[in-house]
Amino acid sequence: MIVSNSTVLIYLAKIGKLSLLKRLFKNILIPAEVFNEVVIRGKEQQHFDALIVEKAVEDGWIEIKDIKTDEELEGFGIDPGEAQAISLAKSLGVPVLLDQTHARIAARALGLKPRGTVFVLAVALRKKHLSYEEYLNLLEALVKAGFRMSDGVYLEAVRLGKCR
Repeated sequence: MIVSNSTVLIYLAKIGKLSLLKRLFKNILIPAEVFNEVVIRGKEQQHFDALIVEKAVEDGWIEIKDIKTDEELEGFGIDPGEAQAISLAKSLGVPVLLDQTHARIAARALGLKPRGTVFVLAVALRKKHLSYEEYLNLLEALVKAGFRMSDGVYLEAVRLGKCR
């Protein structure tokens, strides 16, 4: 079980690999605000990834949970979805998937060890759900889909993939 924020869901859906979450973690929990960001607003803006995430919710392997935002997060300047995802993970004592740096800082401040989209791909590679070539192609697809990562993070992801 793991809690996810919006960007991980959006970008895995954009590159056709949302199902990796199910294979790796079985149950994915999202707070209501993440559902609103990804599915409700995504459909309003006609983003195809919103339909993919909505189907996963309908199929039951992504579950929506209501959560009150932890007051400790108020000073971090993170968006409501990030705050709810961190709060949900903390309340359940489970890992959280976040990509934005400021949200990761907030999660660490609350004692969590945040992970992100590249981590999901790396775990899938390590567990042999992806070949190294597929992994490299997916890293490239993420960038082409608008996923932002520094050159250093990209090169580290490539290097770590080789070391699997």
